[in-house]
This record gives sequence, structure tokens and C-alpha cells, in this order.
Amino acid sequence: MTISRRTLIAGLGAAPAAALLPRAAFAAYPDRAIHLIVPFAAGGNADIVGRLVGDQISKGLKQTVVVENRGGGGGIGAAAVARAAPDGYTLLVGSNGPLTVNPFVHANLGYDPLTDFVAVALSSYVPHALILSNNAKIKNIAELVEASKKGPVTIATSGVGSATHMTLERFKHATGAKITHVPYRGGGAMMPDLIAGNVTGAMTEFSTALQLHKGGKAHIIAVASAKRSKLAPDIATFIESGVKDFTAQSYIGIMAPAKTPPAIIAQLQKAIADGLKEGSPAADRLVSLGAELATPEQMTSAGFAAFIKTDYENMREAAKLAGITPK
Repeated sequence: MTISRRTLIAGLGAAPAAALLPRAAFAAYPDRAIHLIVPFAAGGNADIVGRLVGDQISKGLKQTVVVENRGGGGGIGAAAVARAAPDGYTLLVGSNGPLTVNPFVHANLGYDPLTDFVAVALSSYVPHALILSNNAKIKNIAELVEASKKGPVTIATSGVGSATHMTLERFKHATGAKITHVPYRGGGAMMPDLIAGNVTGAMTEFSTALQLHKGGKAHIIAVASAKRSKLAPDIATFIESGVKDFTAQSYIGIMAPAKTPPAIIAQLQKAIADGLKEGSPAADRLVSLGAELATPEQMTSAGFAAFIKTDYENMREAAKLAGITPK
């Protein structure tokens, strides 16, 4: 039987439109596992928080979330996500290093943190804190600044160009403290020297410092948050200590490749925000780790994007103060 061109066109016009589209065009998102890339080795803060947030995405979207650790200098994991298809199935656990520090330390990142990603939601952040050896008979910021002008004061960080190094440089600039920076290869490496008194103190994450403070092995003199922590209300903030508007933190949020459809970003964002509502088990877990929950605005795509841009400019200034140039 021969079918005329007119009959064929009429038949196609009567067919349901969906039947003429490829399967991918109408498949509900997500219809397969989502891969969440952590650009660091397992066991660190980004890995722990990333897995917790990934679990909220999984519960909210009723789909498996596979967490993959892709550590390596210069943001290997971040570069992989930047090159991934913008379909919502490959996401990044974003933090200071890949997003706002590495651009001022590494010359050839392989990605642009401001254009190659779209922000989904900020989950939480851990304020930085200044903790001193018990050998240092210094009780507050004013005494530290004064002591630094009379004799040697050495403050350790987790490395040149690390987020805490940038915070230290900003602190030195804001107070005029004459501090010698002592870089280590990671946060854990400097703790024995801090406890032994081989360095005056350390700029590190509050969650790490708090364990030493409560254990009596060292003492925190200030935390770089907007308000005092409920976990240690006796510790003053830098702002209360006279360092105007001084806040600094290590943050964790979720990013997707640029051009990921807004509808998919909205689904992911809602899953995170719902899962991290104040008082939820996941939120309580983050707080127990010494983290502060992001505000409702920061848990939006626009809010997290604004947060990143502000921190990016802070890191640009800190790199200049430290004399760091990309290599």
C-alpha cells in the first residue's frame, strides 16, 4: 500500500507530540544516579559535609547520590565538573579552595570558578579561629597585637595560599600585628607543634580548634564569626575584640556546571534547603561538628552566588597582601 505525502503529514499531526520527541526530552529528572564530586581526599571537612548534603539531595529527589573523591592540587575534581554535561547529574562540593582561593594561587586551573559553574545552595560554614599555645600567656586580640610588636609571634596555618593563610593576612593588615606566618602541609600537621608551644598559635577552623580548647590543650582567643558560637559562648568574636567587620570561614556548598537548566537547579536547591532546615537531624549534625548553618537566603542559588563573589574579592585582596602570585 502506497501512503501519500498528504496522508503521512496528517497522520503525524494527529500523533501525540511526546511520541515524536527523544526519550531524554521528557524523562523526569532525576531518572538515574547523581554523581557528587568532592575535590579532596576522604575524611576531611568537605567530604564529611558533602556526604551529609548528598544524603539530603538523595532523600529529597528520591534518587541515588554517588559521592566521588577526586583530590589533587589545582582543583582536579572541580575541573572535571566544569567540563561535565550541564544536566544535573554531575555536581561539585564547592569550598574556598576550588572556588575562591585557587584562582589566586594556581595559574592554570583549567576552569573559571565564576563562569564555569552555577551555584545551587550554600549549606554551612565553619568560622576560622585564632588559637594559642598554653605557653603563650596571651588572653585576647589586643594582648596578641601588643606582644607581636615587642617580640616574635608565630602563627601557623595549613599552608601558603590556604583559606586560613588568607584570613591571617587579612588579620595582620587589619590590626598591624607583626606576625610571622608558619605554613604547614595541612591542618593536622601543625597541631602537635601548637600543643608543644613550638609556635605561638594557629589560625584554623573553629571545629578543629574547639576540641583543643575544651580539652585544655590550647586556648582560643577569638572566633571570626558575626556572633558568638553557642558551642563556646565564652569566646569573643574578632569584631567584639576590636577588629571591625572581621569574619572569615571555610564554607561548603553545592555547584553545578554552567548552563544547567534553572528547573533542575531549583529541584536540587529545594532538596538541600528542606533537608537542612533548622532543627532537622542533618542540621543538628552540622552544628555538632562546629559548623554554622547557612541562612535561608544563602541556601538559594542567587544567595550562594553573591556569597562566592564577596569571598572571591576578599581572597583577591588577601593574596595581594600576602604577595601571592599564581604559579
